Amino acid sequence: MPDVLLNPITLGDLLRVASADDFDRWQDQIRRSGGCADPIHLTGWTLAKDKTTGETLHRYSTETEPGGRLRVACGNRRASRCPSCAWTYAGDTYHLIRAGLAGDDRRDIPATVRDHPRVFATLTAPSFGPVHNRPDRGSCRCGTRHASDAPALGTALDPKTYDYAGAVLFNNCAGQLWQRFTNRLRREIAARAGLTQRELKEVARLSYGKVAEFQKRGALHFHAVIRIDGPDGPDTPPPSWASAGLLSDAIEAAAAHSYTSVSVPAIEDEPTRTFRWGTQLDVRPVKAFGDGSDITEQAVASYVAKYATKAAENTGSIDRRIGELSELDRHGVPDHTRSLIEACKRLDPLYPDRRLWAWAHMLGFRGHFSSKSRRYSTTLGELRRARADFRAEQERRALGLDDVEPDTVLVLADWQYAGHGHTPGESALAATIARDLQLNRETAREALRDQRATEGAAV
Repeated sequence: MPDVLLNPITLGDLLRVASADDFDRWQDQIRRSGGCADPIHLTGWTLAKDKTTGETLHRYSTETEPGGRLRVACGNRRASRCPSCAWTYAGDTYHLIRAGLAGDDRRDIPATVRDHPRVFATLTAPSFGPVHNRPDRGSCRCGTRHASDAPALGTALDPKTYDYAGAVLFNNCAGQLWQRFTNRLRREIAARAGLTQRELKEVARLSYGKVAEFQKRGALHFHAVIRIDGPDGPDTPPPSWASAGLLSDAIEAAAAHSYTSVSVPAIEDEPTRTFRWGTQLDVRPVKAFGDGSDITEQAVASYVAKYATKAAENTGSIDRRIGELSELDRHGVPDHTRSLIEACKRLDPLYPDRRLWAWAHMLGFRGHFSSKSRRYSTTLGELRRARADFRAEQERRALGLDDVEPDTVLVLADWQYAGHGHTPGESALAATIARDLQLNRETAREALRDQRATEGAAV
C-alpha cells in the first residue's frame, strides 16, 4: 500500500478500486504494464482461427475486463512522466549501446567489435555568460562554496548580461552542429590515413551512438560512443592504420575546425551568431575491462542509458509543450529557466522556421535526444519486437497453442482507443505496484551479482 498520507478523495477512490470484484484482474493488467503511470486504454476484441478448418482457436474481448478496457503501457521514455516505461526504455538503450561495444550474437553483432577502435566523447556547449558553479577547489565566482544541490548552480551570475537568446539558439542548432562535426570527422580520419574521402569509404566506416544531456545552465552537450569499423560495419575489421589514438586526435581536430559551425543570421536587434562546440572536450578510449580508472563498456552503456530518459527537467523546465507563459508560474519554473523559455517566445517570430516556441519546454532543442548511425548496432525497434515476440510466445503457451504453426493461424482483431491514465486511487495503487516490481528487480540484480562474485572467488 502507498507509504504516503493520502487525501480523503484519493483514499476513498483507492478503497473503491481495492474492494471491487474485478480488482485482481485490474491489478494483473497494471503488473503486466510494469506499473505504468499513464496506461493507454483500449476496447475491442481479437479472434484466432485455423486457416484450414475454420476452427476458433482463441477468442478475447475487453467486455469482461475491469471497466470494459484493456490497459497497456504508455511507452513514454521520460522518467518524469512514467518511471516504469522509462526504465524499460533505459534498458533498451543500455543493450543497444553495449551491443555496439561488446557485440551481441542474438542480433548478429560479432564480439570482434571489441577490437575496433572506439572512444567515448563528450562535446559541450560554449559559454553564454558566467554562471554559479561548484569547482573542485575553492569557491564559486560569487564567493560562495555552493552545496551540490544548491538551486543557484547553473544560474547566471548576472542575468542582465547573460546571452539567453544565444543559449536557446545553440540548443536549436545542436543537431546541425553534430552533423557538421561527423562530416568533418570523416575528413580528419581520411587525412590522417593519407586517403581521400572516397577511398576512406572503401576501407572504413564511422559508427556512433549518442545521447543529449542538459547541463544545469540549460545548455546541451552530447555524449557519444564513436567507433571505426571496416567498410561493411561491425562485421568487417577496421584497416590496420585505425587506432583509438588516431580517432581521438581526429575528434579533437574536427570539433575545433572552423567548418564545424552553424551560423544564424542577424534579424532586427539580434546579431549574427556563429555556434561552435565549447572548449571543454573529453575523449577517452573505451576498455573492455577496467581497473576502476578506465571507462568500460558497461560504464559507458549505463551512462548513456541514464540520460536517455531525461530531458530538460533537471533545469526546472516543464516536461511537455507550453501553451502560455502563465503556465510557468503554476509549475514554479525557476528564473533562469524561465528566462530561457521567454527567449524562445521572443525569438520565435524572428526565426519561424526554427519553431522555438513549439520546443520552448526543451529550451529550444528539437532534435532526437538519442540517436545512432545506421550500422552502430541493433535498433530500439528490433529490441521491442524481440520483447513482443517473447511475450506472444508466452501467451501462446499459456493458451495451449504452442504446437500450432503460426502460419496456419488467421488472426482477426478490432481495437479502439478509449482514453488513458488512472483515477486518483488507481494512481496510488499503480505507484505501489511499480515500487514492488522495482524492488524485485533490485533484489534479483543483487542476487546475481553475489552469485557471480562467489563463482569468481571459487575460480
